[in-house]
Amino acid sequence: MKLYQVDSFADRPFKGNPAGVCVLSGEEAARAADQWMQDLAMEMNLSETAFLFKEKETYSLRWFTPAVEVDLCGHATLASAHILWSEKFEPEDSELIFNTRSGRLGAANRAGWITLDFPSDGPVEADPPEGLLDALFAGGGTGSAAPVYSGKTKFDWFVCVATEEEVRRVRPNFEALAEVTGRGVVITAPSSDSAYDFVSRFFAPAAGIPEDPVTGSAHCCLGPYWQARLKKNEFTAYQASPRGGVVKVEVRDRRTRISGKALTIFELSPRDI
Repeated sequence: MKLYQVDSFADRPFKGNPAGVCVLSGEEAARAADQWMQDLAMEMNLSETAFLFKEKETYSLRWFTPAVEVDLCGHATLASAHILWSEKFEPEDSELIFNTRSGRLGAANRAGWITLDFPSDGPVEADPPEGLLDALFAGGGTGSAAPVYSGKTKFDWFVCVATEEEVRRVRPNFEALAEVTGRGVVITAPSSDSAYDFVSRFFAPAAGIPEDPVTGSAHCCLGPYWQARLKKNEFTAYQASPRGGVVKVEVRDRRTRISGKALTIFELSPRDI
């Protein structure tokens, strides 16, 4: 078993979103019970730990937060692709296919940027459940102003506000937010920096992640939303968490391509667990 920690959507250490990557042999995968994977993810205490093993020409890939298994995770998929190439499991010019709970996902290495091919999940306009906005803006944000848009995706609630400053000021009541969300809630606004098209943050306390540093899968809904608003298909986005991270987004034909950089922080040598 090989176990790594990778900073995804980062071009230098201690930025972006850290993910665990556990590469199992076929024999190890056959012995790896769901509870063992969940326990290891809790031990890693990162927003997600990915578990993968090779199946002929593709890879089986699963993602666990410290609390639950999730259906889709961008940054741990990016970290997995990075490890498979950088640690010579696969040639750097190869395209990777992952079999996941969200179907077959692709990854390609393009001039130092890892590009993931994910299904789009644009939000459908909807009133948020009672208590969500109060919990989200408990410690700052829009104040008495209403969001300019609220909606629901397959996994999350989605809120757009008028300014980047409002996004950065948000200080949720995480205990209350966990009671009213599914997986989590995305908040976004136009960027005040000309280098970026939009900014966002992502909160998922119900999944054991108060604030996710950089959320690749959230851009499957952010991309289609901003495509409709800005009338363009390609974006450079910034997730404005304390660690922060840059995500390139391209929306085409019901698919969202998410690109980022990654670097390995360390390799672990686990004992017989």
